[in-house]
Amino acid sequence: MLRIAVPDLVSNSYFPIIAAVEMGFFQQEGFDASVDLLFPIPKTFEALRDGALDFVVGSAHATLLAFPEWQGAKLLAACGQHTYWFLVIRSDLNPQHGDLSVVKGLRIGAAPGVNLSLQRLLVEAGIDPDKNGVQIMPIPGAAGPNVSFGLSAAKALEEGKLDGFWANGMGCEVALRSGVGKMVLDVRRGDGPPAARHYTFSALIATDKRIHEEPDSARAAIRALMKAHRALKEDANRATAVAEKRFPAAEAKLIAELVRRDLPYYDPTIPEDKVMSMNRFAQEIGLLSRPVPYDHVVATEFSHLWKETV
Repeated sequence: MLRIAVPDLVSNSYFPIIAAVEMGFFQQEGFDASVDLLFPIPKTFEALRDGALDFVVGSAHATLLAFPEWQGAKLLAACGQHTYWFLVIRSDLNPQHGDLSVVKGLRIGAAPGVNLSLQRLLVEAGIDPDKNGVQIMPIPGAAGPNVSFGLSAAKALEEGKLDGFWANGMGCEVALRSGVGKMVLDVRRGDGPPAARHYTFSALIATDKRIHEEPDSARAAIRALMKAHRALKEDANRATAVAEKRFPAAEAKLIAELVRRDLPYYDPTIPEDKVMSMNRFAQEIGLLSRPVPYDHVVATEFSHLWKETV
């Protein structure tokens, strides 16, 4: 049984790996697999480092939280392209799409690890969080083994415990549909400082030990993920049946539409320029001390798989 974890479950961010497990694509590749929630992000990668997990699907740059200087783990494939978080602000503050000045003096919720990207984005936009009184803080109630971060963020916003949040598409959609929040930034689709789109991406990650000692399982995981990409591109509505097994009913009804929006970003390829941009961001936020060669970050022995027809 291959043990996989994601740092947020009720979300579109890592949905292809959930689909890969639930739709039987790992079994087609000769392996049983499970996928579970393990939050927060640092804990997810620490479990991978400590051998409690076989794979993680999470933010590519966050690998550095448990594997300093890219020592001991590598990226196998992209689960989805580009930075995938949304900035949502309370509707009663009258936020305008693209106008970051609204964050001044506000309490903005962000997950551990994810908060670093929001802080850097604001600095690149000319907003010093300290000087402008921007409190980037944990989400109230987003703790415990079964908490889904985006949903907790939307709930905290509704309860007035936050003025905004930086979280996944599901949390954004719930807040927008309830009317409690408005989206200010969707960096994946070009909002905000241009560099922000390339801070990170969702990726399939394994330790060097697994790659070297059990390469067949790494190949299987990449192919299973790619099969999920293909199946969802063929019919995004298949996401609903997957989500009904793992999500609350309300969010299961939303997932097909969120997946449909994300389909253009379902590409397993990890180009060299993407790694360079990510590592530059990691250096800027203090997670990396120096540039690291592409083949120290990506398991290039599997890169030919990205072009296969699975």
